[in-house]
Amino acid sequence: MRTARRYLASEIYRSSAVVLLALVGLFTFFALIEELDNVGTKFTLLNLFYLQALQLPTRLYDLLPIGLLIGAILALASLAQRNELVILRVSGISGMKLLSMLWIITIPWVIGAFVLSEWVTPAAEIKASEASLTLLGHAGGGRLNSGYWFREEAEGGGARIINIAELKANGGVAGVTLYEFRPDQELASLSQAKTGHFADNALVLNSVTETRIEADSVSALGDGKVPESPLITLKPLPELVLPTTLTPGRLIARILTPERMSIAVLLDYIDYLENNHLQTERQVVALWRKMAYPFTLLVMMTIAAPIGFMQTRRGGVGGKVFIGILLGVGFFMINQLALNVGMISQWSPWVTALVPNLGALGLALGALILMENQHNVRRMTRTRWPWATPA
Repeated sequence: MRTARRYLASEIYRSSAVVLLALVGLFTFFALIEELDNVGTKFTLLNLFYLQALQLPTRLYDLLPIGLLIGAILALASLAQRNELVILRVSGISGMKLLSMLWIITIPWVIGAFVLSEWVTPAAEIKASEASLTLLGHAGGGRLNSGYWFREEAEGGGARIINIAELKANGGVAGVTLYEFRPDQELASLSQAKTGHFADNALVLNSVTETRIEADSVSALGDGKVPESPLITLKPLPELVLPTTLTPGRLIARILTPERMSIAVLLDYIDYLENNHLQTERQVVALWRKMAYPFTLLVMMTIAAPIGFMQTRRGGVGGKVFIGILLGVGFFMINQLALNVGMISQWSPWVTALVPNLGALGLALGALILMENQHNVRRMTRTRWPWATPA
């Protein structure tokens, strides 16, 4: 049993590695072609290659399920064509036993995907964002045309909104606008700073211009009388230390999409959003999908099992690989459709993350069980409906 499992593992690992290498290379080539328009005097071809190299872990993480599916089908179809699977079946190994062996073979892929998801991909994404900031002047992610926006609770029951126009590669910020509101949602002050940096649970702003609005300004203007004291004061400050729950890690989390964060960073960012009464639906769904990702690899191997076990005539390997590609693309589309529909319809996060996997797993197991008991099914069909079978 151990020898057979090792032999299956070597075949699947080799085929999957070749498929993943081809898929990553193909998608990287398309990305290079798409970004060639940005190449110029400041952004050289070497810079483009560097940015694309930083995208390789993310691309590998995205393509791993379909690469494992196609590689497993290719390996199992080759074994079936050489009648090696028949030898295993004759030796007393059932289809479900073969499936359990395939699941055990998948465990190293699951561990590698977890390492890739939690450490390699987030680090590469952060490096790519920093490099993009330096080379192209933007980092993508959650940036609007007006910059990055954050909201948090202020002292005294009020609220504070922070707008950051630009993120620096060294972790600093530039073009910071600070809006502070009283508990009755009236604007209390507006501060603008040229630069800033984080230090000891605070955001230190430099070259600040503070515009403070008095609490009785609305009533004073409504009276139509000349106020005794100025309603608005403008004060330049060389430095302003702002206590904040915003950290460099949460700032980076705002740059990255939720699917690219590690679980620890994602949990911290969800906690930050909940404490400041902000929406967390997308982040919670991303958390569930990240936890379901290892299960997705097991589902891909389960889908590959009945396709690879089918005994076909000469030339059947290409057909099986084609079926695997269709199933992989179809599963990806259904997954994305479930994500979008779930967000619009406000489904539970676990439904959005797990239902496509559970559905695919059920269909694959049903197909495998039917293949395992096809002779019994035929015998039952002939017994109950003899006219349904040809003479």
